[in-house]
Amino acid sequence: MKEKIDLLKAKQTQAYLGGGEERIGKQHEKGKLTARERIHFLLDEGSFQEIGMFVTHRTTDFGMDRQKIYGDGVITGFGSIDGRLVYVFAQDFTVFGGSLSETHAEKICKIMDMALKNGAPLIGLNDSGGARIQEGVSSLGGYADIFYRNVRASGVIPQISAIMGPCAGGAVYSPAMTDFVMMVEDTSYMFVTGPNVVKTVTNEEVTSEALGGALTHATKSGVTHLTAPNDIECLNRIRQLLSYLPQNCEEKTPNLPFEAQIEDRPQLTTLIPDNPNQPYEMRDVIEGIMDQDSFLEIQPLFAENIVVGFARLGGRSIGIVANQPIALAGVLDVNSSKKAARFVRFCDAFNIPLLVLVDVPGFLPGTDQEWNAIISNGAKLLYAFSEATVPRITLITRKAYGGAYDVMNSKHIGADLNFAWPSAEIAVMGAKGAIEIIFKSEIDQAEDKEAKMKEKEAEYNATFANPYKAANRGFIDEVILPVDSRRALLRGFQMLEGKVDAMPKKKHGNIPL
Repeated sequence: MKEKIDLLKAKQTQAYLGGGEERIGKQHEKGKLTARERIHFLLDEGSFQEIGMFVTHRTTDFGMDRQKIYGDGVITGFGSIDGRLVYVFAQDFTVFGGSLSETHAEKICKIMDMALKNGAPLIGLNDSGGARIQEGVSSLGGYADIFYRNVRASGVIPQISAIMGPCAGGAVYSPAMTDFVMMVEDTSYMFVTGPNVVKTVTNEEVTSEALGGALTHATKSGVTHLTAPNDIECLNRIRQLLSYLPQNCEEKTPNLPFEAQIEDRPQLTTLIPDNPNQPYEMRDVIEGIMDQDSFLEIQPLFAENIVVGFARLGGRSIGIVANQPIALAGVLDVNSSKKAARFVRFCDAFNIPLLVLVDVPGFLPGTDQEWNAIISNGAKLLYAFSEATVPRITLITRKAYGGAYDVMNSKHIGADLNFAWPSAEIAVMGAKGAIEIIFKSEIDQAEDKEAKMKEKEAEYNATFANPYKAANRGFIDEVILPVDSRRALLRGFQMLEGKVDAMPKKKHGNIPL
């Protein structure tokens, strides 16, 4: 028996070394952790149970039969984060550059199936040179097997992808279909075709970083939701994000122990400027309402005119969608609509209540927006809110104009509670544009057109630049003082905890993609 135990230990030692000390050293030189080190820092101490340690590839072509390494370039298994079950795979760049083979894919698919059956989050730590060329179509088939499972798991369990090295070609589509993508700055990149192919086809010269680096995808494409300066911080971000999420679509989010705080927040009273055209920071409103230091913003560098993220209210996880007045006056445009719509659908899929903070002057006008389909993209957000059955509360802080009022979780599309501050302005459009239509003839005939415009503007504001017309019709449930916002929202979400709602029976809707 001793010999057999010694043999097992020798094989385990060989597996732990991956591609060998030299390649591990090169990984460290690049500022990157190895796959095993990443799993160690991601999971609770001592909780990881590996599956498939001794798997090797089956390829015999191109001399591959003489190059077999235990694990075949990916470490798979399960463990816990804050005591909660998670499944994880980590690609090992020291083994064949982390390239995906048939058996590599089979290992990933095995834990994906286990995660789906057992209802626990799936975390993928990606660091791969792409498909293993020596295996041809077998490796391509492996990618497709993973894609299929990503879709099957979508909306059933949370799926999180961390890009911690190269991710190119077919490899990018699996992360793109997961719920959240994180990237490590300076050491990771994602693109369908690399710089060399781009130069050959379009004659453009571009670096890997500029084409598909973390900052590029955080600011320009919106592909990545969060970035981190190094591997450790990226893994900590994953742990933080999971603390806001349930294990699966059948469960609710965990409620953290909560000590009662001072519910009056006087700082909210002075946030809204007297001048309706002056911006303010919507994050200050969020911080003023939510539990202290609980806000985790998602996609903070993309479509900055809308803010989305998770926070806690009385220890409960809440999804927040908020217009941002300091960026494009908080208008809705193509990118902000897509960003918010995807976030709303995620929250709805995983039973996370939604708080919508509204200060929106409308949709962004212009040929660029129209030609890039603001109609169908704006409809995505409208569709997402209308489809959501989780508890939904809206608070209008200032402007709610035109169709954007409807889209931002109005009572008419199924919001459960709609509050407004006294500073709210709910109308078809702003005063200046409105009076030029309503009072056009009067203004044209006036001797002092400027004075007449000011008079009519004041008349319009007195009638519409307030929340009371909407409150008269029941579209606003209550006009509240800013200082009372937290208390009203706590009560509202507490009341809605038992909400039961369902969509009509159907296979699925046809969202305007």
